[in-house]
Amino acid sequence: MLFIINPISGKGKKAKIAQLLLTKGYKVAFTEYAGHAEVLAREATDEVVVAVGGDGTVNEVARGIVGTEKALGIIPCGSGDGLARHLGLSHNIEKALRTIEQGECKRMDTAEVNGRLFLSVCGVGFDAVVSERFAKSGKRGLANYIRQGLKSWRNYTPEKYIVEIDGKEHHTEALFITVGNSDQWGNNAKIAPLADCCDGILDITIVEKFGILEMPWLALRLMTGTLQRSRKVHCYKGKEVRIIRECEGAAHADGDWYMESATLNIKILPSTLKVIVAR
Repeated sequence: MLFIINPISGKGKKAKIAQLLLTKGYKVAFTEYAGHAEVLAREATDEVVVAVGGDGTVNEVARGIVGTEKALGIIPCGSGDGLARHLGLSHNIEKALRTIEQGECKRMDTAEVNGRLFLSVCGVGFDAVVSERFAKSGKRGLANYIRQGLKSWRNYTPEKYIVEIDGKEHHTEALFITVGNSDQWGNNAKIAPLADCCDGILDITIVEKFGILEMPWLALRLMTGTLQRSRKVHCYKGKEVRIIRECEGAAHADGDWYMESATLNIKILPSTLKVIVAR
């Protein structure tokens, strides 16, 4: 096994984890720049490549081994850890390591948005703008994410979209649109509560603009996995999704924001990644 550690992601447990791994005799590599984890994973000759970090680190490692017989292990220690939570992986270091040592491999789906791989969710709209502000703020953590969301809320205007799902068009004005392979953004915020990363299907969540007084109720539904019951939320399933908006702008994939074109072509890639989960 090779353990790839992102020394700057998440909550600063990396020194403790590295010491534990080295004491047990495992191989450890530290990333030195953005995209380095992908290179390390691709060049690894090991059967298992373990991502030690958040969703961004997991995504990079997966890009290096997707479509191969190498298996992905995860020791989650990022800000959100959406995929790890979806897979039921422990945030306790010893328990997460035990899962990697004693767990089993299963095949999970991956997905692409304009050729960019993602494992959990991608999206456009308000949450992408918040992701951009969060990244540029230089601070991590859920509290800062909520702070940036409240700052962005006052001046944000919903966009008009054409959403094509397996050939069927939907015209909508939405606060944001999320396409999920897994069920959540991270921190157990289940934006696609019915999603399953092993079912060969994408889950599309379209959220309409809502009033500030509705925010607590929607937040409660988000955190309890019942968002689909809200009248402001529309959920669909499909294998291929095209989102057309008025102009290019911010998008996000697996917790990282980036600039994307006006048209997003998204598709599921069934059973393309081996991942280690608890027996």
